[in-house]
Amino acid sequence: MSTMQDDDLFGAADAASRPLADRIRPRSLTDYVGQEHLLDPDKPLRRAIEAGQLHSMVFWGPPGTGKTTLARLLARGSDHVFRSLSAVLAGVKDIRAAVDRARQTRSAENRGTLLFVDEVHRFNKGQQDALLPHVEDGSLVFVGATTENPSFELNNALLSRARVYVLKPLEPSAIIALLRRALVDAQHGLGTLRLHISEDALEHLARVADGDARRALNLLEIAADLAEQGAISDGLIREVATGQAARFDKHGDVFYDQISALHKAVRGSSPDGALYWLCRMLDAGCDPRYVARRVLRMASEDIGNADPRALEIALNAWQVQERLGSPEGELAIAQAVVYLACSAKSNAVYRAFNTAMQAARESGSLEVPLHLRNAPTRLMKDLGHGKAYRYAHDEPQGYAAGETYLPEELGGANFYRPVARGLEIQIAEKLAKLRELDRQADEPGEDQSGEGKS
Repeated sequence: MSTMQDDDLFGAADAASRPLADRIRPRSLTDYVGQEHLLDPDKPLRRAIEAGQLHSMVFWGPPGTGKTTLARLLARGSDHVFRSLSAVLAGVKDIRAAVDRARQTRSAENRGTLLFVDEVHRFNKGQQDALLPHVEDGSLVFVGATTENPSFELNNALLSRARVYVLKPLEPSAIIALLRRALVDAQHGLGTLRLHISEDALEHLARVADGDARRALNLLEIAADLAEQGAISDGLIREVATGQAARFDKHGDVFYDQISALHKAVRGSSPDGALYWLCRMLDAGCDPRYVARRVLRMASEDIGNADPRALEIALNAWQVQERLGSPEGELAIAQAVVYLACSAKSNAVYRAFNTAMQAARESGSLEVPLHLRNAPTRLMKDLGHGKAYRYAHDEPQGYAAGETYLPEELGGANFYRPVARGLEIQIAEKLAKLRELDRQADEPGEDQSGEGKS
């Protein structure tokens, strides 16, 4: 069975059998709502559409933002045949068949073909490579749609030959305009039903749709089927919309964008921002244990020794989540997030760790200095292991001034540099005093030698 679909613009299937969201698709750019940043009269994409000058492109955006509709309008405006493939179902064989049909159309009708590939991020490298030469030689115009970051999911060769356009979630006002159009359109929408719905109910639908026009229209269609005597009550809308989760893809960009926003709010000392993004994620179904792990990371990366209690509180919150589950665990995570956001901030340990790791990787297998080596046997002692090591507890102030603990090749490398915030103020003061003792020990006339304990 072929996975390729051909249609003039919106298909010839029986309208009654198609969902409202499909029936009500805009027939022209005039009816298209949203994406003004791409389709205002002075924008390059709008000018290209009106001039019929197509180029290969990728539409990247959340579901229900008009990617498929825009591709169909592109084909219509440039007199191209519209053919589509679903990357979930199609293989290399289907791509070759689409190319053959495009060439036949060019030869027989002197018309180009726009091949729309939905969910194009599902194509593997082999499928993308199979498409590439036909995009290059102009056999067809490629338009892909994806909800995933194309720079991660598409190979560079294909991506370099297609311009990426970012589609944004629709504003509530745009969704309300679509809903109103569906209610009065007698040919394609619900106009023949003469439905009545309040402005509050329309606004509620627009809010729960969360920028997704398809979701809003689907909910309206369900409500229309359940309406009594043509009245869609506010209560019916709330009932139909119950359980509609906000956009949240556990493996996609929205997921990582929200994690990033939570982390940046904590780093930026915004408890309100941190709580908002935490609640957004939890409300949309994110595993609280994942958030708890990330909060632990924040405690080390952005707070560190400026407030060591942050790590303990974050770990305790994770344990509460593991032991008690929801909602007690989520409240504990919220407590930790607020504490971290309000804590003194330092990335000194994070930077020191990365710098030391780089030094360890780049310096090779430097030998441990003899005085730092273990000497459990006489042979090792005879070889000088542990010789001249100074036992810090036997030294004045419990510190062996002038002693070295790095390979000689690394000299006086300084990885950890405390910041002037929180507890690290005191840590920095202590380290400064110890370094002054080292400086004094290195001055001529100072004798810091001597054998210590092994």
